[in-house]
Amino acid sequence: MSLSKREFLQVLAAASVSGMGLQRYAHADTALADKNMYELPAFGNVSLLHMTDCHAQLKPIHFREPSVNLGVGAMKNQAPHLVGEHLLKAMGIAPGTASAHAFSYLDFDVAAKRYGKVGGFAHLATLVKRMRASRPGALLLDGGDTWQGSATSLWTQAQDMVDACKLLGVDVMTGHWEFTYGMERVQEIIEKDFGSKLDFVAQNVKTADFGDPVFKPYVIRQINGIPVAIIGQAFPYTPIANPRYMVADWSFGIQDDNMQKMVDEARGKGAKVVVVLSHNGMDVDIKMAGRVRGIDAILGGHTHDGMPVPTIVNNGGGKTIVTNAGSNGKFLGVLDFEVKNGAVSGFQYRLMPIFANILPADAEMDALITKIRAPYESKLAEVLARTDGTLYRRGNFNGTGDQLLLDAMMAVQDAPIAFSPGFRWGTSLLAGQDITREWLMDMTATTYSYATVTEMSGATIKTVLEDVGDNLFNPDPYYQQGGDMVRVGGLQYQCDPSAGAGHRISNMRLNGQLLEADKKYKVAGWAPVAEEARNAGNKQIWEIVEPWLKEQKVLKPHTPNAPKLVNVMPNQGLA
Repeated sequence: MSLSKREFLQVLAAASVSGMGLQRYAHADTALADKNMYELPAFGNVSLLHMTDCHAQLKPIHFREPSVNLGVGAMKNQAPHLVGEHLLKAMGIAPGTASAHAFSYLDFDVAAKRYGKVGGFAHLATLVKRMRASRPGALLLDGGDTWQGSATSLWTQAQDMVDACKLLGVDVMTGHWEFTYGMERVQEIIEKDFGSKLDFVAQNVKTADFGDPVFKPYVIRQINGIPVAIIGQAFPYTPIANPRYMVADWSFGIQDDNMQKMVDEARGKGAKVVVVLSHNGMDVDIKMAGRVRGIDAILGGHTHDGMPVPTIVNNGGGKTIVTNAGSNGKFLGVLDFEVKNGAVSGFQYRLMPIFANILPADAEMDALITKIRAPYESKLAEVLARTDGTLYRRGNFNGTGDQLLLDAMMAVQDAPIAFSPGFRWGTSLLAGQDITREWLMDMTATTYSYATVTEMSGATIKTVLEDVGDNLFNPDPYYQQGGDMVRVGGLQYQCDPSAGAGHRISNMRLNGQLLEADKKYKVAGWAPVAEEARNAGNKQIWEIVEPWLKEQKVLKPHTPNAPKLVNVMPNQGLA
């Protein structure tokens, strides 16, 4: 793709419109606010709608964006590693607006009460229908992490999300957490539910024995007579970040050479536009965009970065647009291409927040969601406790929601130290809200959420923290596996993200005393990836936390346990 300076300035101007808030419409009627927030004139002759990482959230939710999202190496102070005021300034978003609330953590509680909940498939469906009405032939692409993250998705083995996505009109998808239902269930859904209407694509998933493709590597769809190739890039580290036994017969990876081969093959078959539907994470996508020629855009997910302005990457074949569309059903990306003389000549991009108080619910989708949830509604709604402080997860090191899990594990399992995985999914609660079973499941619902207690030496604890730290802060994006730092309860430590592998973690202390390398410590945890844990008969993490919450009744505001950071400032990824 060739993009002139004039066209680049045009797309920046178009993107900055996404920063238009409701400040001057704060007391106006919904129709006026709606009109201004969701107007997007059609552009060009090829349109793609993009959603990703909804994590099975069918209903509107609150979700606090991170206040810590550190970039290291070449990614320091670059998108997506910008938070708070730094992000708003870089993206041209006015503080105090609806868009500022959608894209940043700033004034979260106040803004959440003012603008209400975000996401919800019924409200997303309304926006999808509006965009399709103005963009004939537009395709809806799903970047994955769709079938996991809620109680109903776990209890129905993802059938709730499959049915909702079919009704939403998803055309093409790729995956990550989808694979944690196991190979047979994934194949069953693709064969029985998707048929010829919805394509699951992943060029980087092969059979472990002979290296044969497991899924279609790409599809070519006609949009207004123009052949458009959608190449799938599933999460490359699935067998490492999740249990290997769930995908025992499949291999994954980044596979730049094969990606280049697929791009060239699609072009050879007549594709005039080539887009990668990716679940790499944005840093990985940016590096890939610089290494593989001929990709017009990478529509990315996995790292949950809501980026209203795309990143333009130069490579040997021209330029590639890289975007990331946030999480939890909060956003819909709209990418319009103008294709002339067999090539992309221009584009516009908008990442549109989904405000449930502004976009009306689509009646058909709302009815389906009501039907899906009906058998579980009373169980989901049971109140376990109340929180007097905001509960959230997202952020590089810890959040109040994970601190709740850590406190419960240490108390119930009589362990002085606890680890909680650095998952980026999980909804937020405002101060004063009830903690329901649904929220607890939003934070913990996986197919391997076993609670564990392990004896670890001080040296082993350091190794665990160093390994996760390298995964998060390796300066080479291809060695990053997504997710945030393991959340740590009871243990204080120091972290230098800029240090080399094995040297980021220091000064580990328990009750003020330095950990001893050879001494054993009792450590509680959950969601182990080892196959032995599946057969150990351990309780699920929610079975540990739920009775503890009922005993607490009211949770006071609590500062999450986070490491002391060194050698990080100045850094625009740190509030």
